[in-house]
Amino acid sequence: MPDSLNSGIRQDANLMNLQAIKLEEIRPEVNDLLLDGEKYVAAFKTIRDQAVFTDKRLIAINVQGITGKKVAYMSYPYSKVESFAVETAGMLDIDSELTLKMIGGAAIQLDFKANVDMKMLSHLIASYVL
Repeated sequence: MPDSLNSGIRQDANLMNLQAIKLEEIRPEVNDLLLDGEKYVAAFKTIRDQAVFTDKRLIAINVQGITGKKVAYMSYPYSKVESFAVETAGMLDIDSELTLKMIGGAAIQLDFKANVDMKMLSHLIASYVL
């Protein structure tokens, strides 16, 4: 997996932390990326980007450029996750983090707003990875 994909997620996530959104707010074109029977289970967004969790993978949507016409869709199947870590927000540390270490050594880090339920997200990831 190219490092540019991973660093792009880190840079965008750090710029503006992800917040939970309703499944109805997922970008409509993501429906075309789903496999038959694949279902959304959780979704998060920054101002322009989204992280969509399905029952099979994480889809990271990175809107690029000034106009936002260029969009990168990155797919990270749970079957390729070697390990994961969740860090909850603290008193002075106002964001929470999810790190997925993929087979092959790539790491994906997503930063979330403090009010995101990281225990739920950890349970969700565990239910598909373990």
